[in-house]
Amino acid sequence: MTGSSSAPNDISVETHAAEHLQRLARQPRPAGGPEAAQGRQYCARVLAALGFEMLERDFEYSAAVGEYGTPVAGVLAFCVSLVALGTQSRLVLIGGALLLAIGGRWLAQRGVLGLPLRRRKGVNLEARRGASDPSLWLVAHIDSKSQPIPLLLRAAGILLVAVAWIGALLWTTEWLYVGLIGSLPIIASTVGRRSAGAVDNASGVATVLTAASLLPSELPVGVLITDAEELGLAGARAWCSNRVPGVVLNCDGVDDTGPLTLMWTRPRARRLESAFGAGVRVIPLVPGVLVDGLAFSDAGWEAITLSRGTLGTLRRIHTREDDLEHMKGIGVAHAARELARAVVTLTERR
Repeated sequence: MTGSSSAPNDISVETHAAEHLQRLARQPRPAGGPEAAQGRQYCARVLAALGFEMLERDFEYSAAVGEYGTPVAGVLAFCVSLVALGTQSRLVLIGGALLLAIGGRWLAQRGVLGLPLRRRKGVNLEARRGASDPSLWLVAHIDSKSQPIPLLLRAAGILLVAVAWIGALLWTTEWLYVGLIGSLPIIASTVGRRSAGAVDNASGVATVLTAASLLPSELPVGVLITDAEELGLAGARAWCSNRVPGVVLNCDGVDDTGPLTLMWTRPRARRLESAFGAGVRVIPLVPGVLVDGLAFSDAGWEAITLSRGTLGTLRRIHTREDDLEHMKGIGVAHAARELARAVVTLTERR
């Protein structure tokens, strides 16, 4: 695999990957802020040097969905659990579950772009070589956010509520005490600006930039750097809303330790999974975790998300500890090589 000029050796790949991470993770990059714009400009310079042509695509969205959707869902889950426990009514539980499922899906797929509350503007950076519109895209989001609790605790809370409600429906409503406890970290998942987002997602962007440098210049591959992923996957949903579905290799969260992992969403894109090496782990998307790949899957694209980490990674994400003091970026170059190999494999199969 070679880039647009000469083939980079292992040392230069490691060096470039580390440089990308250092430049992108120096500071928090909240959606719509000047720091995110600076990160996007850096990506544009790197991709332009590789022969890509840039296009910035503006979009509008409702920040209310990403800012308040999870805490409000937590409050509703707490209230439903409390009322169902007090009345010993499974109908209340069923009604609450349907309300959260239908309402949450509408907000995610339509509300984030159409809701007339806290309207904001975002910018997606689109890069391509040549005049044709690629059907295969490398994707990573540039924005970051912080929360009072780490991603691991939020995901655990969502899982506890689900288990508690199933237990209450199948056995006894006393399970709902667990649901009350599980609702608390969901309620606490408010959005802030204090995380530098080294893992989430400076590492993913660095991986995509490095992978792009390893690809032959004649391959019809595009690169998309999305905005406002942390606010309801707004950038990805806006970008793919009026496009013919294609293939997306999303990259989100590449830590120093842990197995290289592919996370799939429904419908499962097994063809994409088979393009990666046998040493790459394949799992369903972790409950409570949202990635741009989900937005593309909802829009009918073949999508998979490349990641690397451990439970310790999930304990840092969305906290102040997600910074360069807690990671060196040694996994980025390896992930970039695997990503580039998958791109070549998929283009050769056509």
